[in-house]
Amino acid sequence: MNKPLMVILAAVTLDAIGIGLIFPILPALLRDVGHMTQVATTLGIMLALYSACQFLFSPILGVLSDRYGRRPVLLVSLAGAAIDYLVMAFAPELWMLVLGRAISGITSANMAVATAYITDISTEEERARRFGLFHAMFGVGFIIGPVLGGVLGDIWVRAPFIAAAALNGINLALALFVLPESRHGKAGAKFDFETLNPFKPLKWALTFKALIPLMAIFVIMNFVGTMYGTIWALFSEDRFQWNGLMIGLSLGAFGVFHAGAQAFLTGPAVARLGERWALVVGMACELTALVILGVATQGWVMFALAPLFALGGIGMPALQSLTTTQVDSEKQGQLQGVLASLVSLASVFGPLFFSLVYFEVRGIWPGIIWIVGAGIYLLALPLMLGIRRRLVVPNPAGE
Repeated sequence: MNKPLMVILAAVTLDAIGIGLIFPILPALLRDVGHMTQVATTLGIMLALYSACQFLFSPILGVLSDRYGRRPVLLVSLAGAAIDYLVMAFAPELWMLVLGRAISGITSANMAVATAYITDISTEEERARRFGLFHAMFGVGFIIGPVLGGVLGDIWVRAPFIAAAALNGINLALALFVLPESRHGKAGAKFDFETLNPFKPLKWALTFKALIPLMAIFVIMNFVGTMYGTIWALFSEDRFQWNGLMIGLSLGAFGVFHAGAQAFLTGPAVARLGERWALVVGMACELTALVILGVATQGWVMFALAPLFALGGIGMPALQSLTTTQVDSEKQGQLQGVLASLVSLASVFGPLFFSLVYFEVRGIWPGIIWIVGAGIYLLALPLMLGIRRRLVVPNPAGE
């Protein structure tokens, strides 16, 4: 594995740990600043604001990285994240915490730049495997982060923010001293306020007919993906009467298998099947697992399904690799920004949708929520027919 890839994967892992660190202690922190009422409502607003800022700024950072280079954008966003977490660690007022979460959403939009960097340094044959590693390392970070955050939060409720600031500081040092530039900015590039329009990149992406079905599948997969974090714990309690330990163990098994499949199976699957069929196989495995979970009556089934859900994980890196072939190298940052923006959009509306549906059906048949997710997944299958595997010449209007 080459050094730039190792550095960017390490940075992604540290970034995910930093994001996950603060999730377990946000409610306690809200109470710490004196916000004793409506904690759940305020927490929901903060999480939605975080995703909304990611949605707006992911395409902007992607465009800026195409124009000025990947490293400057990464450096500014990582420095901003480190300062933001440090300020939040000592924030005495609620409005400062809310503003801090908005800034965190903006800086975390640098994941679009990280995926563009991977595209820059990878051949078409390597991209699916490397995107698999990217998603796997992010998943590993998200497993470690909440656990570490819970431990630190028990010591001091603000300690996870200080740890997140330190991790972003390490990320900044890696990017500054070790990470080489993968794509230098355009000579003489001037700043244009049009660059700050987050909807312009999306309009540009929609001019590529071959990208439209891929983006639609991308939205569907990420929308369904929000169901796990939203419903898993509630379903486990309602259906199997599990306690926190069992829920944590099941989520840990899910995460470990998922990360392992993305890291070690995506490359061989794409090499043998091609990106399109690897995507189909991944979707078929996840669909099957969702239907089985919907009718499960024993808790052990959730553990037994972890490998099948994990095989579903090869679909996303294959899809992401497939999208890169539709746009030339000049616009990869812009493309990855659009994709990251779509992920954020799914993160805003997915939890709202699935939580509302679940509370409607939990008293009748809790498992139907997974069948609903499978039904939404099925919407992606007709879109598979619209996938083409060739490079599309960029539209001059996208300039």
